[in-house]
Amino acid sequence: MKTKIWFFLPVVALLIAMTQPLPELDKGKVKEFLVTDFGAVPDGMTLNTIAIQKAIDAAHKRKKGGKVVFPSGNYLSGSIQLKSNVHLYFEENAQLLGSTDPGDYQKMEFPGRPESPKKDDNSQMALILAHKAINIKLSGKGRIDGQGLPLALHIDSLHHAGVAIDPNYNTKRNRPNETMRPKLFRFSQCENIEITDLKVGEAACWGLSFELCTNLIIDNLTVTNRSYWNNDGMDITDSKNVRITNCDVNSADDGICLKSYYPGYSNDSIYIANCTIRSSASAIKFGSASFGGFKNVTIENIKVFDTFRSAIAIESVDGALIENIKVNNIVAENTGNAIFVRLGHRAGEKPGVVRNISITNMKVEVPFGRPDIDYDLRGPEVNFFHNPFPSSIVGIEGHQIESITLENIEIIYPGRSSRSMAYIPLSDLDRVPEERKGYPEFSMFGELPAYGLYVRHAKNVKMSNIKFGLKEMEYRPAFVFDDVHNLNMSSIQLPNTDKEEIVLKDTEQWQLDDDAQKWLKKW
Repeated sequence: MKTKIWFFLPVVALLIAMTQPLPELDKGKVKEFLVTDFGAVPDGMTLNTIAIQKAIDAAHKRKKGGKVVFPSGNYLSGSIQLKSNVHLYFEENAQLLGSTDPGDYQKMEFPGRPESPKKDDNSQMALILAHKAINIKLSGKGRIDGQGLPLALHIDSLHHAGVAIDPNYNTKRNRPNETMRPKLFRFSQCENIEITDLKVGEAACWGLSFELCTNLIIDNLTVTNRSYWNNDGMDITDSKNVRITNCDVNSADDGICLKSYYPGYSNDSIYIANCTIRSSASAIKFGSASFGGFKNVTIENIKVFDTFRSAIAIESVDGALIENIKVNNIVAENTGNAIFVRLGHRAGEKPGVVRNISITNMKVEVPFGRPDIDYDLRGPEVNFFHNPFPSSIVGIEGHQIESITLENIEIIYPGRSSRSMAYIPLSDLDRVPEERKGYPEFSMFGELPAYGLYVRHAKNVKMSNIKFGLKEMEYRPAFVFDDVHNLNMSSIQLPNTDKEEIVLKDTEQWQLDDDAQKWLKKW
């Protein structure tokens, strides 16, 4: 029992902390500030940036803050700044609309913020901004819509007209860089944040972005962020005591993404539960920005569907420490990849560490074709021939992923692999490239020699009650282990087959139960 205490203590502390009310906003009767009293016009055409900001400033000046209320109607606005002790409340049929004019957004400065080595993809513009704000809240029955498609196309047209040139314009993808496109939310170094019950999304870039924040509650949101590319649903960066629950996320990029941009900082005590996610990238992802760390993270009761990449992706490629991760009860239908765990060395003085990961009670169905085909703006396909990808757990030579447990996992694969499409013979497993500096993605190694699970450069790997199914025949084996130390496998269920399904290469201290040993092949 002692070996599992580290999973539960951070979660208990987090749950206690997150049940405490915001200290000022919940005491006594809160004064209301109607944005219409400050000149806002809810016609969807009048620019209300100044009027809304005046209402926020007036509430902020009160010692106990106040509630800024959006009555029913459509309120067009550019960037507004949320301040301490202010609650934005949206009544039923109230909608905040982001302006489609790029000139209505400000690039916010964040004095006192640590320096990040990565500056190429993190926009400092947003419809709602906050910096070092304390006790802030957004809630109600309304909607926040960034109008991202017309805004992004406007930014693109200004670049091509030579009016506002993007020096980092993505000519390969034919779109402006993320740094030129506003997010929906950009909150930095804030404390005691609560966002509940709203419908939000349709940004020109990332959706809800929080960095270096403490005590964040996100509950019962409907996040639809699929207007343009790089449309993450939520991004949590180097934040502590975060609780994301009961959310429905539909995003053209990663659904819920934990990032680490700041060396010496980390995401710590994160709880994600009872969410439904659809994504044209990965459903829940750690990285790829991974300079600091990710620790004490619990993810449970997640439903994933129609998702192109991984149901769960855990990645350290810039030196991050990833440890004490618990993933439980994941159901993923029509999803391109079940599990992807990666330790690489793209940036940073030395590779990071990935250890103490538990993934339990997971059921996934992987299709033969592209699962996100119904998205208008889909993520880019890979540019090489390949068979369906397996799950993978891959470190780099000399730096192994440590102590990973898979238990009660069922994955249904499509089969239909063809040697004519791509082929890695078991006698030549060194053909799988290391890709030490590669962008982390389940397809990064090209064709893989297993259909179910590929593991390389790992130690202390424990698997029990693993079931793989096949809809059609498959010539590749179910498992390939390469440079693995201390492997334990029991209760493995595979389709009826008379071929060798568990391949060990340079694998030491392995223990397989009698049923698993009948499929064993050593090189």
